[in-house]
Amino acid sequence: MIFELDEHIVFPHPEMPLLDDSDGMVAIGGDLSIERLLVAYDHGFFPWFAFKLKEIQWFCPRQRFVIFPNEIHVSHSMRTLMNKHLYRITFNTAFDQVIRACSTVDNRIDELGAWLGDDIIDAYSKLHDLGYARSVEVWRDNELVGGLYGVNSGTGFVGESMFSREPNTSKLALIALARQMQEQGGSLIDCQTQSPHLESMGGRFISYKEYIITLKGADAYHPWEEMPLLE
Repeated sequence: MIFELDEHIVFPHPEMPLLDDSDGMVAIGGDLSIERLLVAYDHGFFPWFAFKLKEIQWFCPRQRFVIFPNEIHVSHSMRTLMNKHLYRITFNTAFDQVIRACSTVDNRIDELGAWLGDDIIDAYSKLHDLGYARSVEVWRDNELVGGLYGVNSGTGFVGESMFSREPNTSKLALIALARQMQEQGGSLIDCQTQSPHLESMGGRFISYKEYIITLKGADAYHPWEEMPLLE
């Protein structure tokens, strides 16, 4: 079962038995309002808007692929690259440049399933203006060559997209983010989807229950029997 959302800001509980969440998609429809996005992230949902198909899809995998900041794995080759001091890392200084680079790099915007279009860019730029979304930038001299952006959620960070214009620069951004979160007491980085290179950097699966408790505390988790709908 896939839920169809309407104007009410309500989501199905991701642990409901009837949900067919084999790929993590649990609902369609709704909108990208700030209010809906904040409720979504508060409960572990995130949108995927394949704008060429005109449909907002909402995902909330029961098994979450995450990186704990203190478990970030930095390979020998990445340490060698970092020790060359070719790049400069900044935080939250060029959000608009980063999200637009994530949209267009490697001709992503031309793909049928492209999701980072004007609607997403506008919505997440508003989240950034309100302090909920942020970016990490990698520079060679004054040229932006890599980075990532995402959303603060509880004590964690939900990664939305990353890009590289030079080899491994998105990895540099992720390592910098993890180290900053270690210093500031951040709990986890939600990678949203599994990939070999994220797994090689320490990514692993945890349950939805552990995910919510890690981000929000034990009182934030409500089993399906207690709360079939979330709002």
